[in-house]
Amino acid sequence: MAGYILRRLAFLPLTLLIVALATFIVLRLTGNPVDIFLDINRTPEQVTALTQRLHLDQPLPVQFLIFLRDLLHGDFGESLQFSGSAAGVVWDRLGATLQLAGAGLALALILGIAGGIACAVWRDRAVDAAISSIAVAGQSMPSFWLGILLIEFFALQLHWLPTSGYGDLRHLVLPAVTLAAILMPNFTLITRTAVIELMSEQFVVTGRSKGLSRARVLATHILPNAVNPVLSFLGIQIGTLMAGSIVTETIYAWPGVGRLLINSIGHRDVPVVEASVFAIAIIIALSNLVVDVLQMLIDPRIHRG
Repeated sequence: MAGYILRRLAFLPLTLLIVALATFIVLRLTGNPVDIFLDINRTPEQVTALTQRLHLDQPLPVQFLIFLRDLLHGDFGESLQFSGSAAGVVWDRLGATLQLAGAGLALALILGIAGGIACAVWRDRAVDAAISSIAVAGQSMPSFWLGILLIEFFALQLHWLPTSGYGDLRHLVLPAVTLAAILMPNFTLITRTAVIELMSEQFVVTGRSKGLSRARVLATHILPNAVNPVLSFLGIQIGTLMAGSIVTETIYAWPGVGRLLINSIGHRDVPVVEASVFAIAIIIALSNLVVDVLQMLIDPRIHRG
């Protein structure tokens, strides 16, 4: 296992290099950040100073090499909006993003797995039809529209929760529910399918024939084997989770990396955009590594060297 983890970590720089190249190309193709960041009253001296500060006076290959050199030292440059280290600005927002993503993922896993088990246990009954219908509808529901509905009902009509912002637990409820709604339907359907397939396996039939209760068979034979499909799907959906957090943070004015990224794109704050993209890429890569390790620990049959 240690060898597998080391090999995965060894490939992380290559992943980040590809992210760096893609981010660099996209930002350069969208125009000159100097023209967007400075207003019409700019002076030639201001244009020259900002151009040199962003190394835009150098050829593109040289700009990319300078960017890679700074990246090796964890230096993304100075933020154009905040007049400070871009990496420091992103680091200050990272905690809020991890808090929201963790709460949304935990809620999606708990409710999704519980719903999937209920659908499988009461297959082809009213419970199965109701939960499956809600899951399918949830897959078709845009997160920004759901967020607006939740704000309208729970914040503006009932006055139970705040409309936006960051603070105590009450501020986390609506963003976490909105983010969880993106993944929860998929977890429900994946769990339902996995449990139904396992119910017809020979070891389950043998357990029932020995007089084990349905609840015990479910807890000791079916669920441990149904975890791997859910974990595999979780690894695939980490990117969806982070993309959903960007939209959710924007809706609820949540001060995380996602909202910072959107604002920085609008202001053409290139250093912060690059630092934000790298932070999200690292979270996704490390999360997938954690999921793979968990699969190896839960199922000894999985061996990756």
